[in-house]
Amino acid sequence: MEKKIAVLIPCYNESKTIEKVVKDYKKALPEADIYVYDNNSSDGTDEIARKAGAIVRYETKQGKGNVIRTMFREIDADCYLMVDGDDTYPAESARKMCDYVLEKNVDMVIGDRLSSTYFQENKRPFHNFGNKLVERLINKIFKSNIVDIMTGYRAFSYNFAKTFPILSKGFEIETEMTIHAIDKNFTLKEVPIQYRDRPEGSVSKLNTFSDGFKVIKTIATLFKEYRPAFFFNILGTIILIISIFMGIPVLVEYFKTGLVPRFPTLIVASIFLVISLLLYSIGIILQVIVKKHRQLFEILLNETEVLKRTKKEEEKGEYIH
Repeated sequence: MEKKIAVLIPCYNESKTIEKVVKDYKKALPEADIYVYDNNSSDGTDEIARKAGAIVRYETKQGKGNVIRTMFREIDADCYLMVDGDDTYPAESARKMCDYVLEKNVDMVIGDRLSSTYFQENKRPFHNFGNKLVERLINKIFKSNIVDIMTGYRAFSYNFAKTFPILSKGFEIETEMTIHAIDKNFTLKEVPIQYRDRPEGSVSKLNTFSDGFKVIKTIATLFKEYRPAFFFNILGTIILIISIFMGIPVLVEYFKTGLVPRFPTLIVASIFLVISLLLYSIGIILQVIVKKHRQLFEILLNETEVLKRTKKEEEKGEYIH
């Protein structure tokens, strides 16, 4: 039975480029279904995409994360190829990325811009800095070795798409995808791609500072949620050091004179000591919960695989009720 490929293109006001993007991916993957999800565009993006041969659907909740959540819920496929509608990602890499999912059982293929032309093509220096900062933060915190954390060009397996709990609403979705895949031990593969900057007249929807802040906030939140022991140990250690620096002079003075003239300092140091111990305890408890969630997630993956096989058997007429 032929495996299904779905090309997912979230769009917001991409009338300048969407026709070319749809036609390029129809040519690169003629057997694929091309889905354009319009996210409240006001420039006729949806009609242009429809005329170019795409299946057009709509998501009214603004934000890329909201669009991808709807895409993953509504579409069934063996391989999902996600690409932006701004014509910055080459369709020539599509087949190779999909083959890794369909033939080599990779769960997420990452189109790596940073190893090729991104820094030459991208004319926004703060974007370049932000990409490198996010890469270093995540690789350090989550002990990984991913080159391009924030690329919007990715291919996913059915299991990943159907079990990924999307919480982000906007452009921080790519960061969330990467961290989730690392934490849940999905099979990852990076494929270097030739990135090109937006054509003239096409405007980026990404705000360097506000969206950059959201990404950093997402990393901090996911760090706390995915690795709570590490997160709370850091906080506990900081508070413990403050407690020690405040308490040692008081203790030294006590051992010298037998007196404690600075009771307020001693009380604050003691409070900080208790807080640090509580933070260590919270980290241990939450880490146990996270481990339990990982176990439940593995069960969910198994159930998803069974559901996938059942659907295929039904389509072939082999499944007996």
